[in-house]
Amino acid sequence: IDEELCDGCGQCVPDCAEGSLKIIDGKARLVADKLCDGLGACLGSCPTGALQIIQREAEDFDEEAVEVFLKEEAEKAGGAPVESCGCSSAQEQIFAAPIQTFPPAAVAATTNVLSELTHWPVQIRLAQPTASFLQGADLLIAADCTTISAANFQGDYLKGKKVLMGCPKFDDADLYVEKIAAIIAEANLNSLTILIMEVPCCSAMTVIIDQAVKKAGVPIRVEQITISRQGAELERKQW
Repeated sequence: IDEELCDGCGQCVPDCAEGSLKIIDGKARLVADKLCDGLGACLGSCPTGALQIIQREAEDFDEEAVEVFLKEEAEKAGGAPVESCGCSSAQEQIFAAPIQTFPPAAVAATTNVLSELTHWPVQIRLAQPTASFLQGADLLIAADCTTISAANFQGDYLKGKKVLMGCPKFDDADLYVEKIAAIIAEANLNSLTILIMEVPCCSAMTVIIDQAVKKAGVPIRVEQITISRQGAELERKQW
């Protein structure tokens, strides 16, 4: 945390699901190393660029300590104890049923429509950088939850692209960096698109891709698309 750049706005605090960031004496501070999972969900919310992920000697992340800490903080604030990891993407939500806008005949007509998926495997962990389907591809890297949140995932995002999927919260981020860097270096990709959710932990995919691009040393334009929990497209940006 660069104290000179940090203006104490606090926008990073709610994006840290583990509660490891606090505003103390007008600056963002890391409460304890063991409370930080290192995924970088807070990075995208900092308007001044004061937050960075670095490598240094640190106490290992402790999920049990996070649960205890969050419960203690909730009790101090007079609220109910926080369960699980406190991640907003793990909180239960009920959505209103979508309104049917097409006649029953249209449903029958689409029953036998074939998938836009043209290859296998689709998991980042299983894909080989030298796979033939990746060569010169327009590659879509999709966070797992996007495929169920986007009502027309295949038509809107997958069509004409090769896809790899994974979860930046629960999978091995370092493995993802290595694998995606190797793909960028080996596959001569035509384009790279990432599709993520609006939830804070999903922004770690942005960090993973950024690190992979830098590690590969191959210039490539990345388009990032962010969707809501109900599949509405919220933002498109390139970097």
